[in-house]
Amino acid sequence: MKTLYLECGMGAAGDMLTAALLELIDDRQGFIESMNALGLPGVRVRAVPSVKCGITGTRVEVTVDGAEEESLDAHGHDRQLHSDPVENGHDHEHGGHGSAQHGHGHHHHASAADLEALIDGLPVPERVKADAKAVYALIADAESRVHGCPVGEIHFHEVGTMDAVADVVGVCLLMEQIAPEQVIASPVHVGSGHVHYMHGILPVPAPATALILKGIPVYGGQVSGELCTPTGAALLRHFVSRFGDRPLMKTLAIGYGMGKKGFPQANCVRAFLGESEGQLESIAVLECNLDDMTGEDIAFAMERLFQDGARDVFTQPIGMKKSRPGVLLSAICLPEDADRLAETMMKHTTTLGIRRKDMSRYTIARSEGTVETSFGSVRVKRACGMGVERAKPEYDDIAELAKKHGVPLDVIRRELQHDKAGF
Repeated sequence: MKTLYLECGMGAAGDMLTAALLELIDDRQGFIESMNALGLPGVRVRAVPSVKCGITGTRVEVTVDGAEEESLDAHGHDRQLHSDPVENGHDHEHGGHGSAQHGHGHHHHASAADLEALIDGLPVPERVKADAKAVYALIADAESRVHGCPVGEIHFHEVGTMDAVADVVGVCLLMEQIAPEQVIASPVHVGSGHVHYMHGILPVPAPATALILKGIPVYGGQVSGELCTPTGAALLRHFVSRFGDRPLMKTLAIGYGMGKKGFPQANCVRAFLGESEGQLESIAVLECNLDDMTGEDIAFAMERLFQDGARDVFTQPIGMKKSRPGVLLSAICLPEDADRLAETMMKHTTTLGIRRKDMSRYTIARSEGTVETSFGSVRVKRACGMGVERAKPEYDDIAELAKKHGVPLDVIRRELQHDKAGF
């Protein structure tokens, strides 16, 4: 499986992600030329070598009318979208948190609808347009919730708008070109402390960034300043399917997307592109010992655990104190679901305590398709990776067709095996 892994140990920003992905492709100059041919007003893009802590990578510079936007975030590199609710053409005094303070003085505005229309007019594939608009929708939704106003009233300052569009569209174009089957990222370093914005001092992560990253594993405290920007957060939220450790993979290319500022730690996003046959997944196992519940009650508890999101639930016979026979009830789940499922287990069993074990497991890629037979449609589950390839018909479908046509289960299975190669 073609896998892209993003290492966000120094946060994430639009230009850093663009540069990291750019290093994964062969025709880098061709990509830069295609970006400059998009027709974004006043925008010029170039890639320049950059060295951080002795490591050579790429920094993507985006200028608007010949000037590169400056910001006061910790990276000193990202051209943020600054947004405010707009009322009668004037900024609310309390608004704005999506950008560090800028040096330009003009304050025109672009609404979310204006940016969507701009993206729709770009000469890029429809998939790229859809991805870019989805990223902006995440930012606009977070801004509207922070400001307490409808999305339609959120306006982005022209300061930083065009270069931010270049960052977003650039990442979406590169994702389309690289075409990973899965995108995984490390937990995100957001920085710490406070940053100066147009309307005052705000905590790190900025309110919009914090909302976009809700539910995503993040950490801070090691670097003072804003490491993950709203644009970077929205791009991660849109493209990344899972956050955690780098999976078992054969690496084919590595990209270093550099920030502008220097730190004791290399200021970059690192991208790994490769083939992953198996995926190392973090899981939690919840278990408890039961000796005073009926089989029917345990079955009900198992059903509720499945309904609440457990990956698997099973029982084992055990011997308990005073030589009592008992049952060990176990549930496998994702770590972020463990607290909720522990509550379910506590509620529907008689246990007074639940053990939790955090571990990893190897999984292989799974998919599901439908196969047509003379009896009807049968769903088939497929799995491949780590040297194995398997396919298994869905039992419920086979059983339903067997009942409907009055034939044994094996008749339908044999048709799948003989007439449908690979099943």
